[in-house]
Amino acid sequence: MHAIVVCDDSDLNDYLSFVLRRLGLELSFRGSPDLVARRWGDRPAELVIIKASEVGDLNSIGEIRRLGTAPIIVFFDQFDEDLEAGFLQAGADLALHLPIGPKLLTAYVQTLLRRSQSAAVNLLPLIDLGGIVLNPASRTVTVKDEIACYLTQLEFRLLYLLMTHPGQVIPPDVIVDRVWGYGESGSKELVRGLISRVRAKVEPNPAEPIFIHTLPGVGYLFDTHR
Repeated sequence: MHAIVVCDDSDLNDYLSFVLRRLGLELSFRGSPDLVARRWGDRPAELVIIKASEVGDLNSIGEIRRLGTAPIIVFFDQFDEDLEAGFLQAGADLALHLPIGPKLLTAYVQTLLRRSQSAAVNLLPLIDLGGIVLNPASRTVTVKDEIACYLTQLEFRLLYLLMTHPGQVIPPDVIVDRVWGYGESGSKELVRGLISRVRAKVEPNPAEPIFIHTLPGVGYLFDTHR
């Protein structure tokens, strides 16, 4: 997952890098909120953190919010109720007074990312690939007009990843990153276990899969034509 940091304080940048990278986030640094807004289309992010330096940042924060749904955290040095309210009204999800400890910052980031991912799922389109239908809104999968089967969060993330990349081999380390995501732990063994659970829900015969195929030593792919 990708996070953008806007901060002109090198010590705070080092601190944020330490906390955010421990959560598995890949970081990009920008010189100003305005630059984030102007270059948003180059590479959108799942999280934006801004060390606000002036009231003029309000307009840029509003523009970032109009461009995407990524959570926005704004830091500021001196408490100012009007300024804090202005950041929130402009589109920030949190306006936090510095300093803030790593445990609390971690909890804030995890909560915002979890909520944004859950909200984003409801906006995903139905996926229909050769007799298997994945419904993100209800988090169910239907195979060949059978009764819809509910999926856990991890099962849904795995199946969504595979079905949105049909015919493409997905290595286990990519699955760990995309399915378990920030602040979680994954392994090849957990991937194999999750693959087995999903096969049990979508394959007519899990021992002879027709949807989710294993390429030993390489990864997994979704293909209805093999």
